[in-house]
Amino acid sequence: MSTLSPLVRRVEGWHRPMLSVAVVMAALAVASVIGLLVDHRVLLGAPIWLKPFKFAVSNAIYALTWAWLFSLLKKNRVLANGTTNVLVAVIYVEYALILVQVLRGRPSHFNFSTPADAIIYSVMGVSIGVLWTGALILTILVLRAPIADVAVRWSLRLGVLISLAGISLGALMVTPTATQLKSMQSGAFAGMIGAHSVGVEDGGATMPVTGWSATGGDLRIPHFVGMHALQALPIVLGLLVLLAPRVPRLRSAVVRARLVVVAAAGYAGLVGLVTWQAERGQSIIQPDVLTLAVLGVLVTGVVVGAAVSLARPVSVREGSVEYRPTARL
Repeated sequence: MSTLSPLVRRVEGWHRPMLSVAVVMAALAVASVIGLLVDHRVLLGAPIWLKPFKFAVSNAIYALTWAWLFSLLKKNRVLANGTTNVLVAVIYVEYALILVQVLRGRPSHFNFSTPADAIIYSVMGVSIGVLWTGALILTILVLRAPIADVAVRWSLRLGVLISLAGISLGALMVTPTATQLKSMQSGAFAGMIGAHSVGVEDGGATMPVTGWSATGGDLRIPHFVGMHALQALPIVLGLLVLLAPRVPRLRSAVVRARLVVVAAAGYAGLVGLVTWQAERGQSIIQPDVLTLAVLGVLVTGVVVGAAVSLARPVSVREGSVEYRPTARL
């Protein structure tokens, strides 16, 4: 027990039910890997256990982050606790339904082929709506949280905002495609409403591990990239803090905050870029000249912004409050 004491102290104040979600999802990710090894069924062109694996990993990371963020919400604790508990329930319900469909050998998303499939997907749709609403409430609470370190404050504020936008991008996948609309109008409805691929049918050639389309646009990419800004921006700040002992300029929390804002602008631009690329029916691994040109402009903007942030002096007003360069993330 003594060997676990430092870990227990480290997570003191975290939301325990949400922390348990991270642990359970990590275990389910391992179980999904076993499923990939022993169950060789393929569904819509991908190993049937790939989706449970990806959702388990993503849920574990998301849950771990919100379990920690809860510890920073010193105000409105009752609302924050209740909302987080609802998210815990929603995550479990959605993942359980994905597992049910895997065991049945049926698609879990966009599937209206049978009454049972339609009910399962409809419940998932409601759960996603509840999750978005809960994430919105918690985002507002994070925006209002009194976090002293200006760099930490902006990394979290911008992270939760971009993450909420990323979750919202999932709505792009639920509308019927032109092919589906035509089939419904002709009376030859194939049972699927919505798709993650653009320009190609779901189930074609995919990238390894991610399962993203290798031949067309894939709306799961902006959804994934946007949602995980919640982790990416604090990681950027963490790297800046680690570099601070070697780079004197980074010892100022104001400078780190400027760089975090630049990184957030670049990250938001990346989310916009991969959304635009997917909507054009272009695979992430087959960018055209226009996509590469926009990416070049985006990277240049981030580099210039970072250079300006480092070169610009810290004003007396900005530096009037003492910030700790090793502020705990």
